[in-house]
Amino acid sequence: MANRLVDLLITYRIVKLLSTPWEQQEAYKMGIIDKNGKILKKANTLNTEAEKDAYTVLHRFAFNVKRLLSKAGLGSSLSSFAVALATIMKESAELRKHKSLIESTLISYFKQIDVYDKLLNEVRVIKESNEEPFMTCFGIDIYERNGELISEYEKI
Repeated sequence: MANRLVDLLITYRIVKLLSTPWEQQEAYKMGIIDKNGKILKKANTLNTEAEKDAYTVLHRFAFNVKRLLSKAGLGSSLSSFAVALATIMKESAELRKHKSLIESTLISYFKQIDVYDKLLNEVRVIKESNEEPFMTCFGIDIYERNGELISEYEKI
């Protein structure tokens, strides 16, 4: 039971790090990363505990994923978070049991940092399909193509 709670907490932290704009990250405020997530100070050069807490192994992992999503054109849209959540959920049937809790927590967080309405109001074109989605996250259908998860907005 304890392992499942730890997994759930880590999942929440990763998705929260992915959804927080670069400028609101503690690592940005401390000059460790720039406004695009580019590393300005390497982890082994951090001196204070506050810097080390703002740029842990978990942060480095999430920031790398966030930069990759950004390069793929999925930088800050709700669909990118849906794909990220579905990817994490794909790996664990146990986490899928907590999908509603994770989604509601993230929606509350999006509202708290005042980006939820912006995410919902993005201009999007949805292509018609008879294909069954792999999963739905944040109300966005996620499909699996060639082993990769994509949102309904990315379907070709």
